[in-house]
Amino acid sequence: MRTSSGSPTQAQLLAYDETKVLTRSSLSDLLAGKFTKPPPWERIAAYVTACVRAAHAGRIDLSPEEELARLRGDHATLTDLFETAVREVRAPAARRSGSRPRPATYRLPPRNTNFTGRDAALRELRRRLTSGDDGAMQVVHGLGGVGKTQLAVEYAYVYRSEYRFVAFVDAEDPDLVVSQFASLARELGLAEVSSDQVVPRVYGKLLEHGPWLIIFDNGERPGPLLDALPSGDLGSNGHVIVTTRLRGWSSRAGVIDLEVFTRPEAVELLARRVYGMTTVVADRIAEHLGDLPLALEQAAGYMDYNQTAPEDYLALLTSRLEDMIALGEPPDRPAVVVATLWQLSVRKLEIAQPQAMRLLELCALLAPEPIPLGLFRGSAETLVAAAADPVAWDTTVGALAGLGLARRGASSLVLHRLMQAAIRAAMPDDVRTEARVRLCRAMLAAVPHDIHGDPDARSRWQELLPHALVLTKDDEPPAECAAETATLLRLASAFLLSIGDHSVALPLCERAFAIDESLEQRDAEIGFDLITLAQIHRDRGAPERARPMAERALSLHESCLPADSPAIATDLATLARIRQLLGDQKAAVPLAERALRIDEAAYGPDDPYVSFDLIALASVHLDLDDHAVAVPLISRALRIREASYAPDHLYIGYALLLKARAVAALNDPTAANLARRGALILNTRLGSTHPKTENAFALTNELALTRLTPEII
Repeated sequence: MRTSSGSPTQAQLLAYDETKVLTRSSLSDLLAGKFTKPPPWERIAAYVTACVRAAHAGRIDLSPEEELARLRGDHATLTDLFETAVREVRAPAARRSGSRPRPATYRLPPRNTNFTGRDAALRELRRRLTSGDDGAMQVVHGLGGVGKTQLAVEYAYVYRSEYRFVAFVDAEDPDLVVSQFASLARELGLAEVSSDQVVPRVYGKLLEHGPWLIIFDNGERPGPLLDALPSGDLGSNGHVIVTTRLRGWSSRAGVIDLEVFTRPEAVELLARRVYGMTTVVADRIAEHLGDLPLALEQAAGYMDYNQTAPEDYLALLTSRLEDMIALGEPPDRPAVVVATLWQLSVRKLEIAQPQAMRLLELCALLAPEPIPLGLFRGSAETLVAAAADPVAWDTTVGALAGLGLARRGASSLVLHRLMQAAIRAAMPDDVRTEARVRLCRAMLAAVPHDIHGDPDARSRWQELLPHALVLTKDDEPPAECAAETATLLRLASAFLLSIGDHSVALPLCERAFAIDESLEQRDAEIGFDLITLAQIHRDRGAPERARPMAERALSLHESCLPADSPAIATDLATLARIRQLLGDQKAAVPLAERALRIDEAAYGPDDPYVSFDLIALASVHLDLDDHAVAVPLISRALRIREASYAPDHLYIGYALLLKARAVAALNDPTAANLARRGALILNTRLGSTHPKTENAFALTNELALTRLTPEII
């Protein structure tokens, strides 16, 4: 099987495995001799028999005797199976008279011996082309570098025995297609044909060579290629595959959207190509490269040529992605690298749609996650002029999707991470800095500032957080947006703190604090940074570290803010909780009471912020064993939160658990049910393995057991 004509790949051999006795990975291990545990030999026997039968049916060129002689020494068990299968289906040495010869080909590229995966896509392409429901022309659409051409070429080799003639036409420049058809006409034995007649004459001649296959590679929209595509009877008894990055083909042909590799396919390619590659390192390299097939081949080529250890390559990729996408080369297309892969499309965009080019550059500075289009329309900061007009905006966004530079959702755009890296690398420094400053300001306007009081804050932050983190990742932000960067970092930290992600929140807030301290007239903002840091350390179990931060925050705010400012109430409530954790409950009570008075005056008695003060004050009274005082405070806080937040909000869960502890001390039988409701909310929001969830369920079980004990007795 290894040395049969054309070196059949896993995909080809699996196509002949009609009874599906082997998986692709099993076949890979079989061919490579990698089985650490012998497979069920009856399955191998069935597969070998199927392959030998296919060989003698003319579907694979295979000389069993020659193979047996080659393999006998190292694979005795396997070759015995071959011998058995050959005896069962022994045929004359020559092919059967009815079998087809190999097809004639025109400009078909060499087969990629490292072709990986895509088994399902190959089968789907074959199914559609042979369905008989106007499926004789199929378009393979996808991002540049995703492997559209490789899939079409592999299809031609896998199914070449089904065709008598296979042609490959470079369709990137429609003006050159006719000249290729003129050459194709000579290949078919046609005399000199005029340019206006060459296409129909070729298709007419192909009627004598059916079934045939023509691949139009890297086609534009259907319009420029229309004269080169078959129509009517000219397309009978033949198949057409068009590969393209562009949208707009669905009315002309069936469209298969080819995505990047699955992670197992990406890991398999790297493990096969690079000596010493481990699964763990391959997985991380694939993640950085976004599983883009061309990038993976390029990376393998780089490591092979430079003899770079996989771990060292990963380190370079992590720190210098924009440089690395220009280095290395795929073996089949040495002139094509990721850094220049999309240059032609970008040049077209810049000429035809300069506003879309502006949008592309802005998106390149964000995360490789869905980018909310509202970010460009809902800000006073003018990011893209076209956003002011609905029609201009729709065509601007559509240009990125139509050229295959982005995937458009209902209200978002997604760019591949390497597309973003290539665009960033090509941006002049001044353009990149100016775009980042504008984005930073727009992001600050878009994210919710009132994380506790805004009921939609959680969902909006989850959507915008990846982009905010990318915008603020540099240690030294541009001076023009340093203040905005610090505020974004602190707000992101506060959001992460609200969902219990302290380990990520802490370094973000520390960076915000460092930036604010480097700027002038930022006393209030420094206070906000400090109180957020104090809350993080408090929740991480380090109240002794939190106390001086909270005290300094309070001092700063009392010096620069009005005495009745809600910011001071936040400082007071935070400091009260810290003093409580340090065992100084008596000092904590007046702090919490003052915070409650300020917020009630500022927001009214039923505001969510008031609920935090009530919880803080109740917690202190619980520590003082004043349960009768604590319970009505918690109940009031719970009512406010249930009226303000979704039923499964974390803040409701926390209030339920606190109330469960309080009423349990008063022997209230509702305690276990309150704890259970709170635990279920934490389980939904934080996950079953989060320490807070585990503690909540432990409390639930403890209270349930306490409730049952009298009955058992």
